[in-house]
Amino acid sequence: MTLIADQAPQAPEKPRTGSDFAELGRRINEAGLMARRPAYYVIRFSLMSAVFVGGWAAFALIGDTWFQMFTAVFMALVSTQVAFLGHDLAHRQVIRSRATSERLGWFTGNLANGMGYGWWNDKHNRHHANPNHEELDPDVSPGLFSWSKRQAGFAQGFSRFFGKYQAELFFPILLLEGINLNWSGIKSVIKPGLKNRGWEALFLAVHWAAYLAALFIVLSPGKAIVFFLVHKAVWGLYMGSVFAPNHKGMPTFVGETELDFLRKQVLTSRNVKGGWFTNFALGGLNYQIEHHLFPAMPSINLAKAQPIVEEFCDEKGIPYHATGLIQSWREALTELHAHGEPLRNAAKA
Repeated sequence: MTLIADQAPQAPEKPRTGSDFAELGRRINEAGLMARRPAYYVIRFSLMSAVFVGGWAAFALIGDTWFQMFTAVFMALVSTQVAFLGHDLAHRQVIRSRATSERLGWFTGNLANGMGYGWWNDKHNRHHANPNHEELDPDVSPGLFSWSKRQAGFAQGFSRFFGKYQAELFFPILLLEGINLNWSGIKSVIKPGLKNRGWEALFLAVHWAAYLAALFIVLSPGKAIVFFLVHKAVWGLYMGSVFAPNHKGMPTFVGETELDFLRKQVLTSRNVKGGWFTNFALGGLNYQIEHHLFPAMPSINLAKAQPIVEEFCDEKGIPYHATGLIQSWREALTELHAHGEPLRNAAKA
């Protein structure tokens, strides 16, 4: 696919109207896939709560030993699964009430992971509204990475150096993503403007007080610091490895586009194929196309929606991209390397 921003700043000719999405929506509703799944979420929340609490209880019982680094890795994996629950809450897949979903999100985000739920939810909603739009999607806004050759053209400072090797540095830099998420949450409650700022700050404060106290009470200072670094590094790597295949390396846009909702979501998203383990490990987000089209659909139903959506896209001549997990990473890294070419060429000049 070549509809990337540096090659095609404006979208191609205007496609068919949004009635295509209405037709697809009728098929999805007829299949009953937008129905709530309360029993599924009760079981999932209960199991993850038990594993989360049990993991920290085991941490306390194991005591001051370097074997706790295995606990750090395990809890990083659990932390990501808890974050997936927060994601489903944000899209009101679990409970229809926005207020109740938000309050539960403080537990999965602020309290459990030290991650600002309100800040993340706002950012994620903007991403869903305009995926891979370089001026509107915060996930591809210019920064450390150049998400297109166009962005590489106006990279400044350290970003110019980093961009030359961004494909090689992508996964290593994800080791810092957990700390970045935590710091972004803290910044969101320091400055005014965040809705429910007081509650978010309270839950974050409780998290950090309990988390740091547990580390330094159970472990010696050196082990506590290493545990913190391992926990956050694995958490960030896991989170980034799940979310990156969804859109990275897919077309990006700038300016006004004439794509309708259906095509905008499908053309910018990538599915990751796999069995039950892939579904579990990626929290259902491997069905990214279906999730972007129907964000309120319970994640357990996305697998059933997938063949319906793919068949519909085939009928309408809409490219539908799905690949394996390793190949999805390869595609994302290949595009990142290509986007850094202007910076490498400038260095040679």
